[in-house]
Amino acid sequence: MLKLSNVSKVYKVGAFGEKELHAVNDVTFDIKDGEVTSLIGESGSGKSTIGKMILHLIPRTKGGIFLDETDVSELKGAALKEYYRRVQGVFQDPFSSYNPIFKADRIFNMIHDEFYPEVSSQEWDDRIYDALKAVGLNPEHVLNKFPHQLSGGQLQRFLIARALLLDIKLLVADEIISMLDASTRIDVLNLLADLKSRHSLSILFITHDLSLANYISERAVILYRGCIAEMGVTEKIFTNPMHPYTKMLMASVPRLDQRWEKADTVVEQTLNPMGTTAGCIYYERCPLADKICAQAKPKFVEPEPDHFVACHRVAEKIS
Repeated sequence: MLKLSNVSKVYKVGAFGEKELHAVNDVTFDIKDGEVTSLIGESGSGKSTIGKMILHLIPRTKGGIFLDETDVSELKGAALKEYYRRVQGVFQDPFSSYNPIFKADRIFNMIHDEFYPEVSSQEWDDRIYDALKAVGLNPEHVLNKFPHQLSGGQLQRFLIARALLLDIKLLVADEIISMLDASTRIDVLNLLADLKSRHSLSILFITHDLSLANYISERAVILYRGCIAEMGVTEKIFTNPMHPYTKMLMASVPRLDQRWEKADTVVEQTLNPMGTTAGCIYYERCPLADKICAQAKPKFVEPEPDHFVACHRVAEKIS
């Protein structure tokens, strides 16, 4: 359905823009119809940048983003508007998506005026009621309320209902439950899973939380400093992590049945002025690194079906 092909995003930084920051570097993966793909990584790894490029909120520097063979990066005007009928996003802070001086359900009126002006008011109200019920909200309790009168979970459900009104095919969910309380998180996750099964909705679930990604997704992409370290079927990555970075992430998850131990000291990587390294991006933190890791970027290998790893050490083991 959606495919990213060698996508990169470079920002000009410095007082006069004389330096470059490579936020995303040569990323390639796809999202299939009716599939949840998790994009996992630390803060600053480029997860949200990828989501914004997919949503056409920021331009990509190079590479292609394709929706059913159409290059999203080249869309303008009516073609871009039609793209937003199929692809929408929900972001981390639900309150920032609303103007506090307007009632929250104004977002539904905006969708009506912009995309469905031919639909009568009564029919549109019926659609709103159906969409709100689909996301587990009681229309009588939440309509005609200002954003501050609704909880974060309710506002997130409003945004998902807005997407349903457009009959979208892909939802970019960027850290959408990180600001919600624990009791609400599972409700939103189950809602996404239910919408995926009932509406054949594809979801890019952007998160730094491994447990959430394991719970909801069929496929996972592990991102580190703008580069993909490991990707494939979620179960295979979580039960058999192969990249040293993925292993470190898994080992960092606290367990209730074990005493917490002091984590290994993390050595931050020093980037060259161009924001990249000559070799593996994980070189300075990797306990298995040697000379080749400093000199050459690793290529993806497939140690088992539908499980890809960018690591010289893994490549040596299967060669």
